[in-house]
Amino acid sequence: MTTPIVDPAIESFIADVVNIGSAYDLDGMERLYTADQTFLILTGEGEVTRFTRAEAFAEFRARRDAGEPPLSTEYRILFVEQQGEDAVALLYRRMSPEAPPVMYELRLRNQSSNWMVRGETVTPWPGAAAGSFLPPRKMAA
Repeated sequence: MTTPIVDPAIESFIADVVNIGSAYDLDGMERLYTADQTFLILTGEGEVTRFTRAEAFAEFRARRDAGEPPLSTEYRILFVEQQGEDAVALLYRRMSPEAPPVMYELRLRNQSSNWMVRGETVTPWPGAAAGSFLPPRKMAA
């Protein structure tokens, strides 16, 4: 399997999303997210919680205003697929040493030659999957 080349503009944009968001820089975040951006979190119990852009920004504002230290900028791009003006990026992300790692899916849109996040999905890190989504075989083939 070949690893696709990541558009340097997308790679740079993802670094901006991580660094600006981790610093609770709301002014910077304004230019990175579409007005209709949604944020989904899949819990370990299989429940999905949906946040609007305003709700997600409110959480970052509250943390900033309370004097919370910046989040960790630890991330790794796992995969990017671009189709015209849309792209999806999968990231390994860890917000702090005290928080478990998660997998981020960023849904991106290129608007007026600028990449923007139109949606994010956060899921627990798939450690138990060990690279396979199928159960073990029960019978020999």
